[in-house]
Amino acid sequence: MRGGTVQLGNPIDFTGRAVIVTGGTNGIGAAIAEAFLSAGAEVVVCGRTTPAALPSSGGRQAAFVTADVRDPAAAALLVAATVQRSGRLDVLVNNAGGSPDADAATVSPRFVEKVVALNLLAPFYVAQAANLVMREQPEGGSVINIGSVSAHDPQPGTAAYSAAKAGLLGLTRALALEWAPKVRVNHITAGLIRTANATALYGEDGGAAVAGIVPMGRLAVPADVAHACLWLAGPHSSYVNGADLAVHGGGEIPARELARRQPEPPFSSP
Repeated sequence: MRGGTVQLGNPIDFTGRAVIVTGGTNGIGAAIAEAFLSAGAEVVVCGRTTPAALPSSGGRQAAFVTADVRDPAAAALLVAATVQRSGRLDVLVNNAGGSPDADAATVSPRFVEKVVALNLLAPFYVAQAANLVMREQPEGGSVINIGSVSAHDPQPGTAAYSAAKAGLLGLTRALALEWAPKVRVNHITAGLIRTANATALYGEDGGAAVAGIVPMGRLAVPADVAHACLWLAGPHSSYVNGADLAVHGGGEIPARELARRQPEPPFSSP
């Protein structure tokens, strides 16, 4: 302690630490993997098929394990492969998720099952396996679940996805109660994010118009979520457990405020 302040060292130094990022081969997951690589961690990413390129930073590259994390046995093997490679597991980022829009009135039961399995059950399965390792380590470990604003404010076409993401937030809080103090479990509510497929998500302007409804005036970029993961996994958040960290630029400006900001139509005589 110096000057009454506890010295915690470099909060972004993960040298000697092992990290799993599910869905870490592209998009937000790849940015998270690269952030931990930059901070010195040994990083393992997974997917159902081997990607053309793996996340890398500073000449270091993530390792890849073929795994469909919707399968509990595959989730356990992913954790086992990481421990075999690194001798430990310090951080799990449950990032794999997503869903195309679908009409709730006509969507098939199979579609709903797949969405719930990927966005809720898979994080549970990987977290269970990770906890078995982390709880035996002197330093414990950290689980970070990547959620969505849809858990709080569903949009049309996202009924199954929104329900699964709401469940993920509830799961985070339940596991945080059960697994502390050795294992901290936290949640990130991610907002509108500009990724490589922004045009498909937000239109031909890539989200420029949508950015106008966000108080920060822009969409998030994957690095915004990645940096939040570094903080939640590091020593400066050592008392943060069961939290929901909003990385959404302040949410969405209410419709009534957007309407108020519109210019008055010019007056015209009849």
